[in-house]
Amino acid sequence: MRVSKVRTCGLIVALCGLATTAITRADSLISTTRPTITIAAIALRPWIPKGFHEIRDIPYVPHAKRSQTLDVYVPDVATPSRPVMVWIHGGGWSSGDKSAPPGMGLLLRGYVVVSINYRFSSEALFPAQIFDCKAAVRFLRARAREFDIDPMRIGVWGDSAGGQLASLMGTTNGRPEYEGSEGNPGFSSQVQAVCDWFGPSDFLQTADIKGASAGAVKSLFGGMVSVHSAAAIFASPCEQVGHAPLVPFLIMHGALDQLVPMHQSRILFDRLQKAGASAKLVILPDSGHGNGWFRSRDNLFMVYDFFDRCLRKSQGRAQVPTTRPTT
Repeated sequence: MRVSKVRTCGLIVALCGLATTAITRADSLISTTRPTITIAAIALRPWIPKGFHEIRDIPYVPHAKRSQTLDVYVPDVATPSRPVMVWIHGGGWSSGDKSAPPGMGLLLRGYVVVSINYRFSSEALFPAQIFDCKAAVRFLRARAREFDIDPMRIGVWGDSAGGQLASLMGTTNGRPEYEGSEGNPGFSSQVQAVCDWFGPSDFLQTADIKGASAGAVKSLFGGMVSVHSAAAIFASPCEQVGHAPLVPFLIMHGALDQLVPMHQSRILFDRLQKAGASAKLVILPDSGHGNGWFRSRDNLFMVYDFFDRCLRKSQGRAQVPTTRPTT
């Protein structure tokens, strides 16, 4: 009996080890079929390819809290300047962390990968969250030489609440009211490409805000949308389309998403198309709020190819000023 228990324990440990290896290397080894088991309770660091390393918890504003720090993934040796992808995590603007970004495969395509935290709604109401995201990009431009970043080639990618923030960054380039006052004010926060995974785009669509979403949105604005309609418009990416130069968008949404309705991505896509922006909407079948096909190899490669088309082709071309205008 004791031998049987020992063998059983050994098998469990081995299986856990295999699961950990598979998850941490998911970005490069994941198959095109959807996983049948999800392990969500274990916080894991991302798999980092050989020849690259992580610099963690870098403050991007003066006197930063942990919610105002970022992680940078760079080559072990100095290289010519690279485009950068900035990951913005989701979590209803009240939870989540920068610790496990997708997109490590972009390192092998010649990118620097950055993952950021931002203040939660429990720390500060909106627009603190977009102020933080833009401050992070200004910081990266200010430190571009240190991290071998090309300041003219910055893309953002986020999911859920992070998708909303990424979309808002792409629809408010150059608008000072979205900048905030912290961190490297002399540098631009403009981005050149946006990948939005199932982010809310129109907070005025109150029929779409229900269940867990309703509580998260109420906490973001400090009350009901009906009371804080001005803040809701200010936070809605679709309401900002056409008020600033537009960048390419890749929008992805799960057909079975019950938390953020697919309708939200369609609204943003339609607004972008009508404004003449380069935009693509991909509806993933048999996928909900981030599960299903989102992190399959084929879908990740679609995202990587999008960033390649938008950022790698622009090498050597001054698409955006490194510093913000003083007037």
